Amino acid sequence: MSAVPVIEVEGLDVLYGASQILFGVSFAVHEGQTVALLGRNGAGKSTTLKAIAGLVPARAGRIGILGTPMQGRPAHAIARAGIGYVPEDRQIFPEHSVEDNLLIAAKPGRHGEQYWNLKRIYEMFPMLEPMRSRMGGLLSGGEQQMLTIARTLMGNPRALLLDEPSEGLAPIIVQRVGDLLRKLRDMGVTVLLAEQNMHFCLGIATGASVIDKGQIVYSDTIERLRSNDDVKQRYLAL
Repeated sequence: MSAVPVIEVEGLDVLYGASQILFGVSFAVHEGQTVALLGRNGAGKSTTLKAIAGLVPARAGRIGILGTPMQGRPAHAIARAGIGYVPEDRQIFPEHSVEDNLLIAAKPGRHGEQYWNLKRIYEMFPMLEPMRSRMGGLLSGGEQQMLTIARTLMGNPRALLLDEPSEGLAPIIVQRVGDLLRKLRDMGVTVLLAEQNMHFCLGIATGASVIDKGQIVYSDTIERLRSNDDVKQRYLAL
């Protein structure tokens, strides 16, 4: 584990208009970790990811990417610094083919890395290769989720932000997404995963931070969270 976190958030405050959503959020994600940011609907998970990605402004606090302060920087600068964002609503290009969706996002990493290319993507996402000429809008929700993750990897990021990747998907597709995330974890890909489905994260994440009403209320390994019935009941039970 590197001494400098890939993502470090300190004292993050975010407002939407006059409403404060995040209150002093702090946590870190180190290289090779898969960290689950867990909480009920409306707890502040998506806002946290959007703030890291530069999609919503921070009123206060620090966002560090590999030791470089990035708060206040535009989203494209944060992407160039190595952050790949997978939004909850997928946002594929419906009138472009699967392969065009992938090629649109292709770029080397911040130091010229080109690990993720079409060949490797099709090896990692074999269901996409037979669909390479199909329009994105004709894919199922699960196929679009896979395409969105694959498209983000084509940018060779140092870390992935995934917002609710299991939301609204059939159980068999949720299992496939989980299998993919385990493979990425085992490859050493750094992931910050926002989820309200704790059970989905138990076999995937290495660490967990629990957010409630815009504040981090618990951080530890995923195994310790698994055995902490008080935290699960108080902040994660539906």
